[in-house]
Amino acid sequence: HVKDYSLFQHAKDVKVLIDHIGGGQAVMVGHDWGANLMWLMAQLYPETVKAVISLSIPFYPEPRDPAMIRKQWSSVFTNFEKKGIVEEEFEKDPELFLKLFFFGLSGDAPDGAIEKLYLKTTPEDRLLTSFPPAAYLPAWLSQEDLDYYVNAYKKTGMSGALGFYRNTDEDYPKMKEIYKKGIHQPALFIGGGKEAAVKFGSTGPMKDALPNIRKIIILEGCGHWIQQERPQELNTALTDFLDQEIKH
Repeated sequence: HVKDYSLFQHAKDVKVLIDHIGGGQAVMVGHDWGANLMWLMAQLYPETVKAVISLSIPFYPEPRDPAMIRKQWSSVFTNFEKKGIVEEEFEKDPELFLKLFFFGLSGDAPDGAIEKLYLKTTPEDRLLTSFPPAAYLPAWLSQEDLDYYVNAYKKTGMSGALGFYRNTDEDYPKMKEIYKKGIHQPALFIGGGKEAAVKFGSTGPMKDALPNIRKIIILEGCGHWIQQERPQELNTALTDFLDQEIKH
């Protein structure tokens, strides 16, 4: 059921997992919707979340109204919230779908690609014709890795991955209330210079809202897939943060 993919349900699931493997405190690292989940968990379960590391998605002291986001960013990505449209595109050609998705949101995409996707498309457009063509796989994405993703999503379909988007209206009122608590744990943010949430968003509110933000790192030329595009720089930033915050 779509409601099973609520951020609040996922937060409960992760909390149960932490308790199951020993409980205590955990440092949470989240990318994209995982970052949104992590920001929420830090406020829901402050006794469990010791520190937070966000990849790609800045923190905003107030959750953004889904209706305002739709109005501001009415693009092809709006279709993520609508049942069936993106699933149909995926099912037509799963390998092409994922190949274009990886390439188009990466730092390897041609200049202007991210601006086109977010600023110059409409819900009437389709993803496969909105992304730039991917004539080659980037050095950080092997055919073996791509095949793995393709086979995994062929088994599950794309609906589950889109569940977060389809719960935003229901989650929003509860998010507004929880976000009044704020985040007081040590925090690290790492984003790509060619990441849409960085280019079209702002890290400014995060600096003001997080009293224990340790560092904001922007990797120039990097797109959305930080873990794959810049693994060494990411790992160094993670271990430096952990060495500083976690006393052995």
